[in-house]
Amino acid sequence: MQTKITANAQALKRWLSNAEVSLGNHSDRLNAINIFPVADGDTGTNLYLTMRAASAAAAELDTQDIGELLAAAGQAAMEQAKGNSGTLLSVFLSSMAEPLIGNTRLSAPLLARSLERAQLRSWSVLSDPVPGTMLSVLEEAARGASRVEAAQTGDDSNAGLAETLRAMMTAALAAVVRTEEQLETLSDAGVVDAGGVGFLLVLDAMRAAALGEGLQGELLDGLHGYDVQDPHIHGTQPQLEGVEVMCTITLSPLDAATLRLQLDELGESVIMSAVSPVGEGYRWRVHVHTPDAGAAMDALHAVGEPTNVTITELSANGHQTTEIPQVPLPGQAGIGDFAREA
Repeated sequence: MQTKITANAQALKRWLSNAEVSLGNHSDRLNAINIFPVADGDTGTNLYLTMRAASAAAAELDTQDIGELLAAAGQAAMEQAKGNSGTLLSVFLSSMAEPLIGNTRLSAPLLARSLERAQLRSWSVLSDPVPGTMLSVLEEAARGASRVEAAQTGDDSNAGLAETLRAMMTAALAAVVRTEEQLETLSDAGVVDAGGVGFLLVLDAMRAAALGEGLQGELLDGLHGYDVQDPHIHGTQPQLEGVEVMCTITLSPLDAATLRLQLDELGESVIMSAVSPVGEGYRWRVHVHTPDAGAAMDALHAVGEPTNVTITELSANGHQTTEIPQVPLPGQAGIGDFAREA
């Protein structure tokens, strides 16, 4: 039951906080159905930890500018993004913020533009984007919102926002259901995409916060593989050998293009997203799955000094993450001692 529409900065803070809680509550089931691109059972955890970073950053910021707020949240998420899904979530938050800068209230036209910007940017950061993932869910959510917003001819009323948010959710849910048909891996296992489900939870938290409503408890009912009595599907899938390498690195545009080409040759699931401008270049968040961590690190060191480096085994049977100690750059704190997490 709707109580009050307050799509302002406080509502965005509630969105991120509620999304963090929702992802935390659903992380076990999201992990259980995580079989693409790697059946390593960590999508729920990665989305939760990434959203936690975004929520914490937003909570500390005192601003009424919803674009500024979401940009800060997105940058914090990008800096601490976990895995493929967490990196894409951080790209979504950062790019969605861009059309909102200078505004104190979310409206239907702004929502439609933000979702459109986010889906274009999210597809572009991947070297080999694949339909049937959270990318498809975001794309359909953006289309659903844009169709309704266009029919409203610029209506920026609360009623227009409510209608657009609900259209977004309807389209996103339908897209999650279709993921099973779009990817052979999911079809064979009889399950929807874990990242897509997690992103659906994020969108529902946005809808609820903006409209002053509760989260939809029945939202995930009937999604294939999601019932709590189902086994951990990821554990029955073929296991990939190799590691996930993630880091932050400052690069010129040319070096960034060179690195992307090299990582494409060395592995899969390559994501490179700009975090913030630095001089004539950018700080980039880099993600790759590769059988050869040494070669990936060599490629990184050939173009810059990677920081915040983690190397994680692609295994469903207990992840082993190595944090690589770095020599701090001028004006930059080190990332701590060498550590492993089981």
